[in-house]
Amino acid sequence: MAPSQSLNPTSTTEGCAQKSHMLGHARFRSGVPARQFSVPAKMPGFPWSCGESRDGAQPVRAGFYEAGARRFRNVDRSRDSALAKEETIVSGMAGRYASALHALAAESGATAAVGAALSSFQKLIDESPDLQRLVKSPVFSAEDQTRALSAILDKAGISGVAANFIKLVASKRRLFAISDMIAGYRKLEDAANGVTRAEVTAASPLNDQQMQALRDQLAAVAGAKSVDVDVKIDPAIIGGLVVKVGSRMVDSSLKTKLNAIRTRMKEVG
Repeated sequence: MAPSQSLNPTSTTEGCAQKSHMLGHARFRSGVPARQFSVPAKMPGFPWSCGESRDGAQPVRAGFYEAGARRFRNVDRSRDSALAKEETIVSGMAGRYASALHALAAESGATAAVGAALSSFQKLIDESPDLQRLVKSPVFSAEDQTRALSAILDKAGISGVAANFIKLVASKRRLFAISDMIAGYRKLEDAANGVTRAEVTAASPLNDQQMQALRDQLAAVAGAKSVDVDVKIDPAIIGGLVVKVGSRMVDSSLKTKLNAIRTRMKEVG
């Protein structure tokens, strides 16, 4: 640029702003001290895009870089915290896909709808050996899987974000892990809604009063807003309950107690 370039700080700053959208952004212009100092315009390794002064120096607002550094250090801290929390809930390749889908669904406020669609697809997998083979077998190409899934999803009424996600997973040759991705999505959605899931095995069906009492007790223990209880009936446990919440399990079945007594009697004998 010509040596006759004006040294007026205002014009120089405006010139920078016109050439750089970042420097011209209001958030970067605001709150910056008006005091000026000079740095060499030809600093090695730093290609200045603004004008040079007559003496080879360029006015720069003091504190500009410090302010920018502070902004970059502070930006997205809440987002980083949320991502770290998600990593403790889900992990691995399936967890990354689940986290990406949950974030996308959250942006459009469709997490519940996407979760319902994924549950419907998981139910199809559980009930169809042919679909299980399509999902798990490496014999099928990505094109074959995507083509077959399009027909299956259309027939099942699964569309939108969930359908696009399933097809994307197939195109990336990751369909074998779709059930783990769906399970990861459920965990993220439950965590977002303060819901804890429990698996309960009982010797006989529980009535409504017993179910409500069980939910209340589990919610108090887990510190959750609500508990979704999945009850399975297994007469082999004779009596009592086997409760599993996350990775924790409490076995208070009569069968286990009898086995414990039998073991102690053998040790004594």
